[in-house]
Amino acid sequence: MGLFSFLKVMMILFNLAIFLGGAALLGVGIWVTVDAKSFLEIFGTLSSSVLQVLNVSYVLIVIGAILLVLGFLGCYGAMRDSKCLLMMFFTVVLIILIAEIAVAVVALVYTGLAESLLTAVVTPLLKQKYGADQALTQIWDVTMKEAHCCGLNNYTDFTGSPWNDKNKTYPEPCCNNQVPCGEEAAIQDAVPGCFSKIVQDIRSNAGVVGGVAAGIAALEIAAMAVSMYLFCKLDEK
Repeated sequence: MGLFSFLKVMMILFNLAIFLGGAALLGVGIWVTVDAKSFLEIFGTLSSSVLQVLNVSYVLIVIGAILLVLGFLGCYGAMRDSKCLLMMFFTVVLIILIAEIAVAVVALVYTGLAESLLTAVVTPLLKQKYGADQALTQIWDVTMKEAHCCGLNNYTDFTGSPWNDKNKTYPEPCCNNQVPCGEEAAIQDAVPGCFSKIVQDIRSNAGVVGGVAAGIAALEIAAMAVSMYLFCKLDEK
């Protein structure tokens, strides 16, 4: 087997795995959207992660859809010797790599900006839906209990929410699980927001996070190199 044939087979297998992984994530995302309660019952202990800051179902659906498209382009493009699909695969991976670098720079260098952007999106969501949307309420309850945090920034993220208007209290984690959790108790306990907890966890595990990020970037660069090699070799066939 020549180098071209070997890389072609590896390209097909690698992107087939990406395609199947994307299908799995898409399925989980749809599952969370339809039945968040059963998802939390199974994976509740794992929910103290950055994905829980946003709506996890939409995150999984978007990532799953991107991986499905990426896997299809790479797998079918290599299988059919399609220069068009291989170039599209290269372009999509390049865009993803640039986006990842941009996000990493914002997260590491401009942490304040990242916090402002998340606050602009998440805080209004909490004020509008916490206590009214069962799925969102459950996700945040589990997240705050597991991560020992309160809201995105602090207890004020829940001021004016359906929960706060109805019960005149704040979620229990905002008062270190004391009941009832009134405003005075929330101010006194000063439980940190989930964003600062996540940043702290990431920084304390910077080596692991950096290693994983470097590994993903290396795989993306290798995939781009292989797709471009196959693209160029097709001209010689």
